[in-house]
Amino acid sequence: MKTCTFGALVLVSLVAVPLTSQANVSAYSQNFENVAPAQPPGGGNNTALSADGWLVYGNVFTAAGVYQSGYGAFAAPNGSFAFSGVSQEGQGGPQQGARQLAVYSDYNNGAAHNSGQLVESNFYQVRMVAAGDVGTSWIFRFDAKLANLVAPTTAQAFIETRDPANGFQRSASATLDMTATPASWGSYSIPFTITAGAGQIFQFGFSNTATSFAGSGIYYDNISLAPVPEPSIYVLMLAGMGLIGMVASRRRP
Repeated sequence: MKTCTFGALVLVSLVAVPLTSQANVSAYSQNFENVAPAQPPGGGNNTALSADGWLVYGNVFTAAGVYQSGYGAFAAPNGSFAFSGVSQEGQGGPQQGARQLAVYSDYNNGAAHNSGQLVESNFYQVRMVAAGDVGTSWIFRFDAKLANLVAPTTAQAFIETRDPANGFQRSASATLDMTATPASWGSYSIPFTITAGAGQIFQFGFSNTATSFAGSGIYYDNISLAPVPEPSIYVLMLAGMGLIGMVASRRRP
């Protein structure tokens, strides 16, 4: 199976944000312990994930990987048969706690699944690149554990930029194949440097490509997006620590 990628992602509210010399790409951290699961379980009737900034987008391809259509972006569901939900089924280890994020296919798209088409389901957050973000480096970290993903389903984690002035085509990306995620928790990370210019869209998240209602679930937890300090910052920190040490040594009797 081919792993396919986003179609055009039109986010008018983000494109309309005025550009400044400040940075718009912001850090993120979530362990889901305070994110409500769907009530009742499986009902998908709360906005906990969308309120936390998550969106979803679906793409449909033929079995040969030829793009057919896309739909979204929508607020991320919580616990329905589509895309995502917060689980409290005792899947966490000591570092994951009681609640985890489950990401899976859009099983509500029964027409595509029943006809053998490929459904690419994307779960992600969006930022706008400002002038102050260009050249900065970031790292996307998360824990992951297999839920029920089975062949021929594929999955990945990604961090990328897209250009609204060029049909929302991807301008840069870094991905991590999650298809073979083991049944025990592991920690993963994806580094990324923003080379795109101001006005482009920055996204990070998870996706899977499934067909015929095949299993596609992966649990995620302890998700974070954090800036990587520039080398000059480390130099200043070390210099500052050295200065403190010199002052302390001079004060000793």
